[in-house]
Amino acid sequence: MRAHYLQHVPFEGLGSIEPWLRENGYEITHTPFFESVDLPDMDDTGLLIVMGGPMSVNDEALFPWLRKEKQFIRSAIRSGKPVLGICLGAQLIAAAMGAKVYPNSEKEIGWFPVQGIETSDDSVFHFPSTVDVFHWHGETFDLPLGAVRLAKSVACENQAFQLGQSVIGLQFHLETTPESAMDIVSHCRNELVPARFVQSEKTVMAVAPDQFETINSLMAEVLVFLTGKNIIKRK
Repeated sequence: MRAHYLQHVPFEGLGSIEPWLRENGYEITHTPFFESVDLPDMDDTGLLIVMGGPMSVNDEALFPWLRKEKQFIRSAIRSGKPVLGICLGAQLIAAAMGAKVYPNSEKEIGWFPVQGIETSDDSVFHFPSTVDVFHWHGETFDLPLGAVRLAKSVACENQAFQLGQSVIGLQFHLETTPESAMDIVSHCRNELVPARFVQSEKTVMAVAPDQFETINSLMAEVLVFLTGKNIIKRK
């Protein structure tokens, strides 16, 4: 059983997803697009995870492999594979399925709350009514045709969506650990320009350890929902 992840920059890796995958018996492989564009056989992939990155899904002139990546994501979705997209990954899912991706009215960087969308539909993932999560994005997306919005925030209307039973896109980062937060701050601190929804480096890194535990636990719940593996109860 293999989980394959698509990585766009070296400093945005799996974070808390990696130990969850190993504990649940997955072999982990990846395509580092900054080194190679080799993609696996779809039949050998049990779970596809599309990571974040600083580029735009619209930057095909600068990163021609984006076209191949979108085609691969579209094929995975149409074949019924579980697919998880995080930040840029969610935007890539949206673009691959025909939705627009464009600059958001506000950049959102740091720890800000998202609100789960209330629904009685048990076939969709239910986020908490409100939870503080880690953000690092300047773009947003329209929902793909048939997608269900799962979460929103003051700064960004479409924070999470589900497409069918096996695809979830998250505009925010639930996989972030203290180490991966420091990695992205170290490489992207030039983006920390004071604004309504952009926190300082000090504020970003000052959160208590249990805040990382909260989002990592929620990330595990998303993975359980997509794959049916393990049983994790929300605290």
